[in-house]
Amino acid sequence: MIRKFRRKSKKTGYRISTNSYKINRFVIQQYPKIKMDLTWNEFERTDMRVGTIIEVNDFPEARKPAYQLTIDFGAEIGIRKSSAQITKRYQKEDLVNRQIVAVVNFPRKQIGKFMSECLVLGAVGEEGDVILLAPDFKIQNGLRIG
Repeated sequence: MIRKFRRKSKKTGYRISTNSYKINRFVIQQYPKIKMDLTWNEFERTDMRVGTIIEVNDFPEARKPAYQLTIDFGAEIGIRKSSAQITKRYQKEDLVNRQIVAVVNFPRKQIGKFMSECLVLGAVGEEGDVILLAPDFKIQNGLRIG
């Protein structure tokens, strides 16, 4: 049986969050920002690939500062374009020839006058700055992330 509870922890003396649940003797903290409704089959449909940035341009029409990226995903997928809000941590010249990870099977998205064809992945910091996901070693473009 799962039930919500509020009380002070006997061990630490700290108040236990109202988002905590008690299952027998174990406490599980629920995180409202994590969505747990994705099935394994849905995850497998997400096609994440390694690509190399071959061109970077400013994107002055974007609401938030961003770059327009041209990314080579190898012979199978080819070259795709994307918009990325990564101007806080990255300079244009540092991005050229850098490998990244992107989702390549999302529908195209119109961003202003620009058509984004893939989603570049990154970790979002507390201040909204993005740290790009990338392989540790130089590898072949188009390799699938699994």
